[in-house]
Amino acid sequence: MKKIILGLAVLSTVVMKAQTQIIAHRGYWQTQPATTENSLKSLENAQNLKIYGSEFDVRMTKDGVLVINHDEHHGKMEISETDFKELEALKLSNGEKFPTLKDYLKQGKKDKSLKLIVEIKPDKTKEKEDELTAKTLKMIREMKLESQSEFISFSLNICKEIKRLEPTFKVQYLRGELSPEQIKSEGLDGIDYHYSIFQKNPTWISEAKALGLVTNSWTVNEVGVYDELKKQGIGFITTNIPDQLKGK
Repeated sequence: MKKIILGLAVLSTVVMKAQTQIIAHRGYWQTQPATTENSLKSLENAQNLKIYGSEFDVRMTKDGVLVINHDEHHGKMEISETDFKELEALKLSNGEKFPTLKDYLKQGKKDKSLKLIVEIKPDKTKEKEDELTAKTLKMIREMKLESQSEFISFSLNICKEIKRLEPTFKVQYLRGELSPEQIKSEGLDGIDYHYSIFQKNPTWISEAKALGLVTNSWTVNEVGVYDELKKQGIGFITTNIPDQLKGK
């Protein structure tokens, strides 16, 4: 009897690992009432959903402060050309203060079961990208969040720099022009491509899995697209509707 129970437990674990996991895109912000993407509240909402992870975007201000924002601009201010003191004077649309990476990681640390999917945004030069990357990794190490954090970027330089500094960190590339074989040869851990890339290259998910790569797709906001990717065996999807796709 004990062997049967143990066998069922192992089977259950395998099935769970095989299921497509959900990542909230810039947090879970399409709520009622709505909140602001990349806000601390959106991260808290994702934590409450009990999903795999929550993605957020890291940029660096002119004076070297790491902040959370998707776009290059906060209001009319270009983040990389503006000091943090000026940027924080403009609050988010939900009334929160402009979040730093440290703020975000503090909130993330409150729920160790939710993976923090750290997107490091491309910068204007390799030197700036390397500085942004080094500072981000340093802060994650200092806050002892290494095992909770995974990394993505549209910059191949940033992806390779993360692996150079921290070879054990999980890093996935976002842009979509490299095949699974090329990603493997670059020493990265996976592909995280827009779903249209997988529609144009229908063998890439299976090829990536055969190479031992992580597979993810963004930004999947339609149930039909999700079902299509799930049938192909994709490991993860990033979505603005994590509440609707959770458990499907």
